[in-house]
Order: sequence, then C-alpha cells, then structure tokens
Amino acid sequence: MVVSVRRWLRRLLFVLLLGVFTVTMYGGCRLIAVWIAPDDPYRVPQGHALKVFKAADQQEGENGSIAERLRLFYWYGE
Repeated sequence: MVVSVRRWLRRLLFVLLLGVFTVTMYGGCRLIAVWIAPDDPYRVPQGHALKVFKAADQQEGENGSIAERLRLFYWYGE
C-alpha cells in the first residue's frame, strides 16, 4: 500500500483552512449581530415618553446617518 505524504498534507491544510475560515466567518456574523441589536430593549424609558404610534413628519436628515438608518432597517426588517 502506497501512502502519499503530499496528499495527506494537502488534506490537512484544507481542513485547517476550512476551520480557520469557519471560525472567522462565525465571529464576523456575531459582530454584526451585536452591532445591529439594541443595547437593552426592555429597559424602563427615561425622560419624556412618547406614544409608539405617533405619526411624525420626517425630513430627510432627521433620522441620522445612512449607516444608522440601514442598521435600523435590518434590525426591524422593514
């Protein structure tokens, strides 16, 4: 029986790279999930409370930066 060391080293390298990339992708997804999630959605409101369904006229620059609006878009799914 012939055992090829090069073939086994290639397979080992492939498995190691697959593991590294999997852990990296998982960590990236966790970072994005933490960034999107609100700090504490169930905390007691501070200051003056507003009705949730209050209709307000929104102007273009009122909601903050584009990144913040995109973050809220992905968080609420609207």
